[in-house]
Amino acid sequence: MPKFNERLKSLRAASGLSQKAFADELEISKSSVNMYERGEREPGLETLEAIADFFNVDMDYLLGKSDIKNRFMYSFHSNAPQIAQDTVTFPVIGDIAAGFDQIAVESWSGETIEVPASYLKGHSKDDFFVLAVKGDSMYPFYLNGDKVLIYRQSTVANSGDIGAVIYDDDCATLKKVELISNNYIKLVPINPLYQPIEIKGEAVDHCRIIGVPRLLVREIEKN
Repeated sequence: MPKFNERLKSLRAASGLSQKAFADELEISKSSVNMYERGEREPGLETLEAIADFFNVDMDYLLGKSDIKNRFMYSFHSNAPQIAQDTVTFPVIGDIAAGFDQIAVESWSGETIEVPASYLKGHSKDDFFVLAVKGDSMYPFYLNGDKVLIYRQSTVANSGDIGAVIYDDDCATLKKVELISNNYIKLVPINPLYQPIEIKGEAVDHCRIIGVPRLLVREIEKN
């Protein structure tokens, strides 16, 4: 079973946050996050609780003592356990490919998700939007059908962070964004079965970052 440092690194990567961005969210130093993920140091109880709360996971899962991520996993089933707290309703406005060549089409089928207000971190609801993941090139962090809360921004904090990207003007994808140079970008999947796409030269002018993932919502199927 993964240790705390491996769990922390996996959760942070899945959130699309760099070590510095995550450290800023928790108001701790980047060097502390780096040492946590390298297994050179473990945080105190207060920081552990803050990390578990930030990722909405059980403490035992965070510490590598359990494979149950959250005893109150969010589900779209009406009889699923619910956590009593303020929530914000978001429409799922379209799909974003965990693959390539998926045309970006904003449409709404009527599906919505409820997001705990605390996850907005004081930002306005208008600073976010929700898309559904399509495909498996970002497996195991993002699965087909997952819903992702995206924070609107036009850059990633660091090269290699995960971003929601439009390329070729009308194709949308969720990928690690490697900024090689001013006219060379690589969109890199996590699943090793898929190859990166290279965007060079004039193609860079037709590529833009539209946001970064902040929360993953996964439906748990019932047997």
